[in-house]
Amino acid sequence: MPEEIKASVKPVFDKKDIDENKALAAVGYIGILCLIPLLTKKDSKFAQECGKQGFVLFILEIAVWIVGMVPILGWFIVWPLGSLLTIILSVICLVKALQGEFWEVPVIGQYRKSVNF
Repeated sequence: MPEEIKASVKPVFDKKDIDENKALAAVGYIGILCLIPLLTKKDSKFAQECGKQGFVLFILEIAVWIVGMVPILGWFIVWPLGSLLTIILSVICLVKALQGEFWEVPVIGQYRKSVNF
């Protein structure tokens, strides 16, 4: 299967798994709390995928924070816009998880497959 197609395949989850773990999966999109579903719900594919994607978002938040320290460019462009973007993405993912849906974040969502806990 070509990489472009493989990267865009949406994971399939068991309805029972989603119903039992959607609240914990949603917590995975709140900064460092992404570790909670990753470390406590090893048996839940839904919570793990959300936690992994939350971890990738958390790494992006840290990168925005670090680059945001650069005078002028970082202070006035990277930090405000990057912070706003990561907050919006986190809120969308959190709401989708609470609704029992998985939304892969464009561009960075594919990197969740590299996260192994």
